[in-house]
Amino acid sequence: MKILDREEAKELAEGEFESMTLMHQLIPEAIVPPIAWGMFKTDNSKAFYLTYFRDLDKEHPPNDILIRLISKIHHKESPTGKFGFHVPTFYGCRKVDNTWCETWEEFFSRELRSSISFAQAVLQHNEELEGLAKTLFDLVVPRLLRPLETGGRSIKPQLVFGDLWDENVQVDHRTRAAALFDPCCFYGHFEFDFQCMTSDRYSLNHNFVNLYKEQMGVSEPAEEFDDRVALYALRNDFHTMGMCPQWTSVLGHVKSEMKRLIKKYPDGLQGLEAKTTL
Repeated sequence: MKILDREEAKELAEGEFESMTLMHQLIPEAIVPPIAWGMFKTDNSKAFYLTYFRDLDKEHPPNDILIRLISKIHHKESPTGKFGFHVPTFYGCRKVDNTWCETWEEFFSRELRSSISFAQAVLQHNEELEGLAKTLFDLVVPRLLRPLETGGRSIKPQLVFGDLWDENVQVDHRTRAAALFDPCCFYGHFEFDFQCMTSDRYSLNHNFVNLYKEQMGVSEPAEEFDDRVALYALRNDFHTMGMCPQWTSVLGHVKSEMKRLIKKYPDGLQGLEAKTTL
């Protein structure tokens, strides 16, 4: 049982319960079924999330097994046809605004802005980062995300795990079966689940991404897949800096990635329009 003692305890417990309930419907073999959530009768500032105990080892299952499980999650489409989720969920300690959006660009832009603000509170509002972020939103975000849903292309809002990294993917100590937990679910672009897999600091990394790409495919334009994932990875890096101040050391890498993407797409959507008219 998790006991949650903070201002957003109710939303934390409900978000995890709703996420785990949905995933248990899709991959019951890898999800410990949730039992209940609620508020303490004697202290309404505290909430609880109750599930079954499972003895786990900190190692992830073979990539082919994990891909099979994650692809089942990704095949679940949004019941509203929109991007979001019916309750807030939490990426670590930070609440994700899951209010329904018509487009992926709108949803991701809102979430990336929130992550940057979260990091800036720790970084004491880094001026260079502020300037890079403005250019990124003006040029790179629309250039990389709008083509997913224009020009005859479309993406369906699909369920994403939302926090797919080493610590949340383990194996049962006795059976060695895969076990997934601590999700941050919403209906989004399935490639978003690769956000934690671009850095060498994770063991669940590019090898998984490459195998998933080979077996399940990616969205069009496929040639921009790596840059889309790099954009999604910025969200994770900003969040990591905000939640774990010791990781502000990655700021240099984050700025370099932002500069790389800005240099590659200096004309934003105008560059795409010029490319398509050649």
